[in-house]
Amino acid sequence: MQKSQTRGPEGVRIIGGAWRGRRIAIPAATAVRPTPDRVRETLFNWLSDFLPGSRCLDLFAGTGVLGFEALSRGAGEAWLVERDPVLVSALNERKASFEASARVIEDNALQVISRTPSEPFDIVFADPPFDMDLVLVLQKLAVWVNQQNLIYVERQAQPGVQPLADMLEVLPGARLVKESRAGRVSFGLLRLQT
Repeated sequence: MQKSQTRGPEGVRIIGGAWRGRRIAIPAATAVRPTPDRVRETLFNWLSDFLPGSRCLDLFAGTGVLGFEALSRGAGEAWLVERDPVLVSALNERKASFEASARVIEDNALQVISRTPSEPFDIVFADPPFDMDLVLVLQKLAVWVNQQNLIYVERQAQPGVQPLADMLEVLPGARLVKESRAGRVSFGLLRLQT
């Protein structure tokens, strides 16, 4: 049985937790690639023991579906970083609609993580555009996370290529905790050495 896709003309849907079934609109004329529902379902099953009360950082937030899904499932706080003003406006509207404990930051994600955080995060969603150097992002993240960190990464799947394993070869101390593939997406959870 094939699952229904949660991205349609109305946007993407929160698939679990307190806001299950609520929609997140995708503003017209924006270049977003929301994480597919099947991938999110697997991801949040992996994170279920770690989410309650956690501090989450959703870099390259886009629609904010990962950050809002985390809050829906019990995360204590989420920062959503996005540079597109149209998407930032939509994130702020969604934050108000959900009455979410989210902080929306309008800025370039690489600039944000070049600064020193006031407090480390437990979980980071690092899903930049596929053409961006994710290794650079992960190197900068080491000071943004605590020792028990979990970092979600998503890359385009390609035949004969293992994008997550290839990244680990150039990230000393990084460890792949979970990994999977769905359609054209390779995704996993990493833990960085802090």
